[in-house]
Amino acid sequence: MSKMKVTVDSILSLSETDDGDELQKHLTLLSDDQLTTMLTNSALKGKDTGILIKAIFKGSPVSVSHGANRRLLVYKHCIPLCESGDLQTEVASDIIGLLMLDTHSLPGPALATLASLYVDAIKVGEMNSGRSLELFPTILTALSATDALAYGKGELTGNEYKKQLINSLCSSRWDPQCVIHLTTMFRDVPLSTEELQFLIEKILRMFLKLDLQEIPPLVYQLLLLSAKGCKKLVLEGIINYFKKQDQLQKEEQRNGECEDVEVQTIPQDQLRHVEGTVILHIVFAIRLDHELGREFFKNLKVAQSDPLCPFSIALLLSVARIQRYEEQVFEFLKGAITKNFKDDQIQNSSKFLQDLLPQFSSVSDMILDTVKNSVFGWDHVTQGLVQLGFILMDSFGPKPGPFGKVTEGTSSTAKTPNQLACRLGGQVLLESFKMHEPIRGEILEQVLNRLVTKTASPVTHFIDLLSSIVLSAPMILLESSSKVTETFDQLSYLPLSTVQGLLKAVQPLLKVSMSMKDALILVLRKAMFSSHLDGRKSAVAGFLLLLKNFRILGSLASSQASQAITSSQVQADVHSRYNTAANEAFCLEILSSLRRCLNQQADVRLMLYEGFHDVLRRNSQLASSITQTLLSQLKRYFEPEQDLLPPVKLESCISAQGDQVFLQEPLAHLLCCTVHCLLWNQNVRSGGNVSDDEDDEEDVGGVESELQAMLESITKRMIKSELEDFELDKCAEFSTGSSVGVKNSIYAVLVMGLNEVLMEYNFITANYSKNHFEDVLELFKRYLKVCDILRERAGKGRPASSKTPRSLLSLGFVSTLLTALFRDSTQSREESLSVLRSNGDFLRYSVSVALQKIQQLEETGHTDGPEGQSPDKTFRHLCDITSVLMWRYTNVPSTVEDAGKKEKGQSVSLLCLEGLLRVFTTVLQRYPTRVSNFLSSLDVSGEGEGDKSDLTEQTAFYIRQFQRALMNQLSGPEEEFNSKEAQLLVSILSVLSRQLSPSSQQFLQMITWTVKICKETNFEDIALTKGLLSLLFSLYVLHKSPVSLLWEMCQDIHSQLGDIDQDVEVEKQSHFAIICMKTAASTTLQVLSQVGKVLDEVDWLIAKKKAQISSDRTISGNTQQPLGQQDPIEKAITIQLGTLLTALHELVQTALPTGACTDTLMRELSRTYCILTTLTKYYIQLCATQPGQLPARLEKLVKLSGSHLTPQCYCFITYVQSGELTAGGSEKLKKKKKEEEAVAAASAKVLRETKAIPNLIFNIEQYEKFLILLSKKSKVNLMQYMKLSTSRDFRINAATLEAALQEQEQDQSQQVSLSKQPHLQTHLQEFSRFQCFFPSVFRVKMLRVKHQRKKGGRSERRSLQSLFCTFPPSYLFISG
Repeated sequence: MSKMKVTVDSILSLSETDDGDELQKHLTLLSDDQLTTMLTNSALKGKDTGILIKAIFKGSPVSVSHGANRRLLVYKHCIPLCESGDLQTEVASDIIGLLMLDTHSLPGPALATLASLYVDAIKVGEMNSGRSLELFPTILTALSATDALAYGKGELTGNEYKKQLINSLCSSRWDPQCVIHLTTMFRDVPLSTEELQFLIEKILRMFLKLDLQEIPPLVYQLLLLSAKGCKKLVLEGIINYFKKQDQLQKEEQRNGECEDVEVQTIPQDQLRHVEGTVILHIVFAIRLDHELGREFFKNLKVAQSDPLCPFSIALLLSVARIQRYEEQVFEFLKGAITKNFKDDQIQNSSKFLQDLLPQFSSVSDMILDTVKNSVFGWDHVTQGLVQLGFILMDSFGPKPGPFGKVTEGTSSTAKTPNQLACRLGGQVLLESFKMHEPIRGEILEQVLNRLVTKTASPVTHFIDLLSSIVLSAPMILLESSSKVTETFDQLSYLPLSTVQGLLKAVQPLLKVSMSMKDALILVLRKAMFSSHLDGRKSAVAGFLLLLKNFRILGSLASSQASQAITSSQVQADVHSRYNTAANEAFCLEILSSLRRCLNQQADVRLMLYEGFHDVLRRNSQLASSITQTLLSQLKRYFEPEQDLLPPVKLESCISAQGDQVFLQEPLAHLLCCTVHCLLWNQNVRSGGNVSDDEDDEEDVGGVESELQAMLESITKRMIKSELEDFELDKCAEFSTGSSVGVKNSIYAVLVMGLNEVLMEYNFITANYSKNHFEDVLELFKRYLKVCDILRERAGKGRPASSKTPRSLLSLGFVSTLLTALFRDSTQSREESLSVLRSNGDFLRYSVSVALQKIQQLEETGHTDGPEGQSPDKTFRHLCDITSVLMWRYTNVPSTVEDAGKKEKGQSVSLLCLEGLLRVFTTVLQRYPTRVSNFLSSLDVSGEGEGDKSDLTEQTAFYIRQFQRALMNQLSGPEEEFNSKEAQLLVSILSVLSRQLSPSSQQFLQMITWTVKICKETNFEDIALTKGLLSLLFSLYVLHKSPVSLLWEMCQDIHSQLGDIDQDVEVEKQSHFAIICMKTAASTTLQVLSQVGKVLDEVDWLIAKKKAQISSDRTISGNTQQPLGQQDPIEKAITIQLGTLLTALHELVQTALPTGACTDTLMRELSRTYCILTTLTKYYIQLCATQPGQLPARLEKLVKLSGSHLTPQCYCFITYVQSGELTAGGSEKLKKKKKEEEAVAAASAKVLRETKAIPNLIFNIEQYEKFLILLSKKSKVNLMQYMKLSTSRDFRINAATLEAALQEQEQDQSQQVSLSKQPHLQTHLQEFSRFQCFFPSVFRVKMLRVKHQRKKGGRSERRSLQSLFCTFPPSYLFISG
């Protein structure tokens, strides 16, 4: 050992002198083993190792072989020594640093040996610590600079040798532990693009073999490596890895739920934390390298087929925090979301597309998954989620329509892509609010801000969101109660609908926060005296809401007067010490405030009357106060003298201001409110729910008695009153243009309303007494008289300006009345009910009111009157009404009903049928989740069919009933056929058939039945034909593609209308008997509409294929299959277009009536050629990437379009032109109009032609242009199928030209003046050519020229030049 020490010391001492020879001799004395041992011992001690290696290198010159070998020995020994892990980190780093400095001095063979040493070590997994890998890039760099190296039996340059090494390395198996070190190492290795791509692909493949915790550091190194290039590949690989991990996680969760086991390959929380870290790395890299950001967006836009997943969405939202990318991110996400919804909608509406393509993955599900995943510490994503949610709600929320109506429905019935996107925004915000405490305040503040600021737009979607937030977390919201109370300050300036929605949404908070309630009351009291009418109405709405929800001790149980508020966090005890004492005083105080409203405008009073009944139902202890208030108000208009008629003071109900008259007291609504409150009190008392307070009970009893007496008196005197008593008679004026007419109209509406209210009251209290029912009938007759006068006299000479006033009968009463009239078979009631049943007008009126209520429910979601705001009660009444209407229609056929009595207006059966159509539509729109319950409740069969739980079975049962009714109509005698009834039946079948599952047997039976009807029915009824064909098409597209159906229909239309060439006799065909001479034109429009939808599908498919080509080319760079082999989508596109061309070939030969039919056909032909052009461009794109011949089907399609359709298109254009010319000539002969009228008429006449014909010809030319290009690319002569038609040669018929010129140049002096100007002759020659082909266009242009000259606007020269210039560019392309 001492000898060795002397040796090390001597080497070190010799290295310090300039005597190199002595050092070399000394080193030569050492064997290889001794040298390596010396190095090992020195390194382990960590003492003088670097100096020793320097000394050895100094004594080992590269110029001599033994020196080079000794250096190589040092390298070969030190590399595994450093990798072993036995050395201190600093020592190992020093050694590698020294070796790196001298690497470039090594000879080529030594470098090759060292490089191979590294490659072999990596292959066998001896480079796990990665300490020595820093040296490898230096070795490879030095190696690539070497001129020549022996390789096998030949030689390679150093660079080629390096490539072989890298290829060998990347092709071998890597130990997972060394992947990160190798990735780090390759950052310093100079690599070509191919080498880099090969390396990155290798690293990405290694992701699956690594432990999840090792992914973030590897991604970090990979992003640094991407600075060399292949950025897109890196990003794509990272995103695809996490996409697969997410899918694996979901599958495991699904399997776990199915098998009740919890086996997770990767724990979810661990995966999410890793994803979050990786996202931070990528965002940091994009901040530093904007080229990486550009590649990221480019990749997302190109890979349209399936670009998004929860991970990539989270990444996008994190990138949005970088200001320069913010707008780009949200625009992309908006587009991706709406595109996904649109694609989904298109695919779901077509069986043809469903069979061709797999179901798209839902972007909305991915975004909601991102929200769920963000709970694992993804703070960098949450802000983006909030922004995205509000952007979606702002961009796609309901828009204001005409007259302030909302153009789109609520989120619960979302169907269109925009509605679905808006609903998704709300879901994102709601889920984010639940999961992330830091952003709750911001979400709430932004929602409330939008409610206050968006006064011109509907804010129902924001109100729905606020309501959901309150219900999901009311106690959390109390922390932000100050924001809510700030919003209350703006109530009097907000639209009434917004105020009602806002207060209803925050109502649960008012029950648990006294400060919020007090703040609201203060605001409402101020609003009561607002100068704005809407402000006062808002105050009434707010006070009524408070009265409904702050119940007094002793009020009815919640089962009898429930409020629809359920939340685990709202546990407000309404009978607590505070509520017991305070609620009654609180409510009475509000009532006293509301009494002041009884002196305000009619709108304010109306709100009060409409709300009192609901308050009473929810807060029955207020009965005495409310009833007393109503009685006092009613007395102001009641005539106490029993002998005086009428019983009410109508003059007190109106007021005048200047020459304007308006309603001051909605008396009918006041009486209606009083009646309903009285009946409610009576029901409560009869049910044994009496108050504990005997004084209150006596007060209520006394008020009730007085009211009953008053109502009885009003009833008797209203029956006795004549129209003259109300200053109304048949001669009275009812126009809205005079104050007298307005006053009379108000009186009439009030009298009608009073009669209706009294009818309801007397019917309910009659207890089936015949006398009472006679009173009801008498009241109805008075109602009808006024109604008839209004209908006849409104506007005096003008049609009635408004519909019948909205009925004041309640929905519940309508249900009771219809049941009694049509289904009550109790023997004891027969005689009394016959009084009402015998009056046809009353029966029709009853059903008409039901129709009116159902329509109101469909449009607004609620009805007037008590319980109209309760969805559950409304639904129950709707079920009862439908059951009665169904029973009445199916048991009393309209033919039986109409026999022997021809009364004015529709029959009851027809009204019932119309009601059924409305009710089915309403239930599907407003109660989509309760359709099964609805159908089960229609007890009309007695067969128990209605109880079936399967929706398809239930629907099929009712469909069969309506099918039977339609068959009875179609198979009966022609004189008994009722077109209106048949149309309604078809509409009902259309609505019900949407509930059938397209895969069910019942759906197939429905299609078969509809096809059979269309093939065998030959009624010449245009409206019925339209309905049946619409039904057929709507069903057929969910079964298979309708192109063959369209072809057959086009053949039938051709057969019925004849050929454009009168000498050609068309073969008589009749696939569908429903198509006849009378219905052919309307059928053509429907067929062309369906052709347009098929073209939309084909266009959509071609776009998908083009996107797929771009995506495949950028991702993999290789082709899928030879060009000659069509994939299923290309094949389907070709077949669809081929069949459509054949169908259109039939139509262009048909002598269609000019106008809508020819215009629509021109438009669809233009679109067809556009899509053929798009398909041609697709194959041109395909030729550039895939070898081989064009598919045979495509050649057949080109042949079909070129040799069959195109020549006929030009013939059809000539036919249309000649038809319009003839029509124009005949018109000119029989009219002499003013010049301006003639210009306007001619302009309107040719407006379609100026667009349709040039567009069609231009699109044909474009198609042929790209066919020439495809012929060159594919080396196939496709133009052999194109026959250039001589119709385009502008042959001039001299006689036609002369007649047209004479017609247009009636003024001889004008002809002379023009002939004197030689510079215009050229223009005239051109015009004659245009005129021959476009006579109508030329005619209108000339009329404009003449008109301008007469007005002195411009000279003839300027006018004619403008005439030439204003022809559409398309005209100029059409030359022989």
